[in-house]
Amino acid sequence: MIRKERGCVADRLNHGFAASSNPGVIVSIRNDLGYATIMVRRGADEQLKQRVKTAYGIDLVPGPRRSASGDVAFLGIGPTTWLATQDDGGNGFSVSLKQAVGDAASVTDQTDGYVIHRVSGPRIGQALAKGFPIDLHNRAFAPGAVAVTAVSHLGAIIWRLDDLEDGTPVFEIAVFRSLVDSFRRWLDDSLAGFGLARN
Repeated sequence: MIRKERGCVADRLNHGFAASSNPGVIVSIRNDLGYATIMVRRGADEQLKQRVKTAYGIDLVPGPRRSASGDVAFLGIGPTTWLATQDDGGNGFSVSLKQAVGDAASVTDQTDGYVIHRVSGPRIGQALAKGFPIDLHNRAFAPGAVAVTAVSHLGAIIWRLDDLEDGTPVFEIAVFRSLVDSFRRWLDDSLAGFGLARN
């Protein structure tokens, strides 16, 4: 039932987009991710770092940065708080994450709480600038950067992945599932003039 609902969200988002033969922006919905928030417990900072390193080979970085190894990533979204993601992890990711960190942190499954969009393309910077009140240029928001911010008055988390081989920037944006229709309206309006392709 959950996976069917998540698929319906992707169908709603894709419906009505006018695809372009020369796209400036490419959008896809990340239905393949499992994700969870993780918050360190008092006095357990070093213990959590060690357990994350042992389980995933990742150095847990404080602050608004993304650290990744293989199919797992940790994104700093607040003081001693991260959004952890795993490709193809589904709801089971939070279970394995809880086992890995034990009593060093609190873990909350968010797989059905957020909808995550991947956006890229030669004009993506211009498109995002129409709604995000932060500087997403390479000089201020390089690959690995994370921000908890707003887009068109909607709460959002945005992070930058590694650029494509041709230097095209790639971002992912998480919004609460309850806000996805409002986000989609902003996305429709913002991308209309840039040429759109969807994956």
